[in-house]
Amino acid sequence: MTPDAVASVARETILVLLYVSAPVMILALVIGLVIGLIQALTSIQESTLTFVPKIILVFASLIILLPFMAAQLNELATELFERMARPEGTTTAAPTRAP
Repeated sequence: MTPDAVASVARETILVLLYVSAPVMILALVIGLVIGLIQALTSIQESTLTFVPKIILVFASLIILLPFMAAQLNELATELFERMARPEGTTTAAPTRAP
């Protein structure tokens, strides 16, 4: 594998990782901000108040988004296995025979 191919695979893998994890991370950030705002407004500084709703909603979002995440990771894995199956410099078309 050439260095350019390795860099390409690494870039695609990182992009898929960000694409798959971004919805859950953004949801956790929004939930944390909302709960922090509520805590600041009510002067309640209970530490478990932050974690319990966040954990419940993050797990719920993981269950809802699991098919999307699995499809994205399956697509990446399939593409990587196809790259491994064909050596560098070969084409996927069948070779033509000379008469």
